[in-house]
Amino acid sequence: MGQKLVIVESPAKAKTIGKYLGKNFVVEASMGHVRDLPKSQLGVDVENNFNPKYITIRGKGDLLDKLKKLAKKCDKVYLATDPDREGEAISWHLANVLKIDGSEKCRIEFNEVTKNAIKNSIKSPREIDKNLVDAQQARRVLDRLVGYQISPLLWRNVKWGLSAGRVQSAALKLICDREEEISKFEPKEFWTIDCSFSKDKNIINSKLVSYKSKKIELNNEAEATKVISDLKSNDFIVDKMKKGEKQKNPLPPFTTSTLQQDASRKLNFTTKKTMSLAQQLYEGVEVKGHGTIGLITYMRTDSVRISAEASENAKNYIKDNFGDKYALETPRAFKGKKNIQDAHEAIRPTYIDITPEVAQESLTKDQYKLYTLIWKRFIACQMTACVLNTNSIEIKNGDYKFRASGATIKFDGFMKVYEYIGEDDEESGLLPELKESEVLNVHKLDSKQHFTQPPARYTEASFVKLLEEKGIGRPSTYVPTISTLLDRKYVQREKKNLEATELGVIVNDIVSKFFKQIVDIDFTASMESKLDAVEEGTEAWTKIVEDFFTPLSEAIEIAEKEISKVVIEDKVSDVPCDKCGRMMVIKHGRFGDFLACPGYPECQNTKAIVEEVEAPCPKCGGKVVAKRSKKGRKFFGCSNYPNCDFVSWYEPAKEKCPECGSVMVKKYSKTLGNHIECVNKECKHKIVIETENGMSK
Repeated sequence: MGQKLVIVESPAKAKTIGKYLGKNFVVEASMGHVRDLPKSQLGVDVENNFNPKYITIRGKGDLLDKLKKLAKKCDKVYLATDPDREGEAISWHLANVLKIDGSEKCRIEFNEVTKNAIKNSIKSPREIDKNLVDAQQARRVLDRLVGYQISPLLWRNVKWGLSAGRVQSAALKLICDREEEISKFEPKEFWTIDCSFSKDKNIINSKLVSYKSKKIELNNEAEATKVISDLKSNDFIVDKMKKGEKQKNPLPPFTTSTLQQDASRKLNFTTKKTMSLAQQLYEGVEVKGHGTIGLITYMRTDSVRISAEASENAKNYIKDNFGDKYALETPRAFKGKKNIQDAHEAIRPTYIDITPEVAQESLTKDQYKLYTLIWKRFIACQMTACVLNTNSIEIKNGDYKFRASGATIKFDGFMKVYEYIGEDDEESGLLPELKESEVLNVHKLDSKQHFTQPPARYTEASFVKLLEEKGIGRPSTYVPTISTLLDRKYVQREKKNLEATELGVIVNDIVSKFFKQIVDIDFTASMESKLDAVEEGTEAWTKIVEDFFTPLSEAIEIAEKEISKVVIEDKVSDVPCDKCGRMMVIKHGRFGDFLACPGYPECQNTKAIVEEVEAPCPKCGGKVVAKRSKKGRKFFGCSNYPNCDFVSWYEPAKEKCPECGSVMVKKYSKTLGNHIECVNKECKHKIVIETENGMSK
């Protein structure tokens, strides 16, 4: 019996699969795409039904020669690229290069890299799905037409090296629109009134919610002062009490979008880092005692569907490890959102019994963190609901009404594994026993001034959520879209927020003015639906491209005539050139911003930009400056390095800890907002940084 060739995309997956299939199989990696449109030209024949011109990607020639020789020696070739449109297109290109007949059943796919999944896929190969290929081909051609037709206009009129893209430009508009909302925002003053009561050494916290049964709004200090005066003239009396139980159900297992969001919020991972780690966990890692195995299912999915086998395995694990009361009799199913592809299961562990603790020794620190998140979320979604004891109290004072609420866990259910706090969850802790009509003792009556806040800038997590909600792109495109915006300097990360740059605003203004269709959110979302229709075989990909290209060509003709050159002035710094005295300007290079003399080429002086912080070095008293790690992460170190080795991920504060005298650093959390925290692990003293209006900065 002759050997069989299996071609996958990555060496890691090839290594994992090779161990499962044995000596009769040769497993090789294509290293991703092998053919693509040429970089030096449009590569699409718009006069001939948009026929794409594919060429071998530079550097892949030797690899393809190797695959051709292996294919001739082997009795059978299986194409096992990723189970999505892009993977299908790679298989199609490989089939063309290797001269595999289009009707041959050579395509195998699997949602998880496990022994059973691989062996079952070998038993049921299929033909390459041309509809999937055409959907990917349509996307590639559309993106090439937009990029190669609009980008040269930006090069000539703004700056060389810029780009426009079908999904990229729509995404940029969303970020620029948010910047405009923020710039136009006018804060409005409002006041709130809180009252706390003492009862049997307990403190009950309540909020003013209504006046004469209508929601109360206090717009200034005078109104708040009048209410305080009214309240002081009457007693606070318990009006209504309500006790009950509330069930809290677990969240669904992860999709690509929700995994990226949770990893950003809980682990501080970028979307790019999350997907890179997930790819490693999917393709296979060496786990002590288990060999090389894929730990999670395919990580590009918009589905919350779970296989019956996975649900049953989870049920058995939960019974064995937590007890019957935590296990469901009937597996919990989750309803997916509208307009999803639902091609693959949700992201879940492939082997329930390989817990994060079992795998920890074999994983990197970050792999372990992400695997723990995925494993716990999946196990929790098949556990019983959490049951809360709840109570609420309404307190009246004349025509004013206050409300207090609390809750305690009666049965932890899924929260034994995976805890999360919902937006409407009550304050923790039950309220003390009270009687209706009981007069309460006031502990503290307080009014606070606030100002409405502008819309928040998007984080990567909230932006991915927005892209998903708007239907812009698909799970596989979220990371490259955000990466392109950052790489082109249209958007910059400010802490965890995505902020449009001056260049991004300029490009968005041009594209929005001359190519309204490209940045139209509804149009971009509808194009995704049309690509789905191509995948389903109900639309011809060339018709979709033609309908898109006709108005694009007309818009380009108009833009060629009407677009005017935009000059982006370099920002002048406050640092004089130490060679000629001119004020240096800020320029951008491949390694970030730097200072350069505007007198170039006569004066070619350049300097690094040094960002100093207010606090002195806690070790030597020198200056502390912001620096960048090799991976681009900001950290703080002493300018006297290497003589002083002070370094911190967080900016040091000027204040010393009042409790233990240790260094304090600036941090942010959702509960405290901006605050400073002691670095002494045994102390961890925190001080909230407040603004003039009493709110956390």
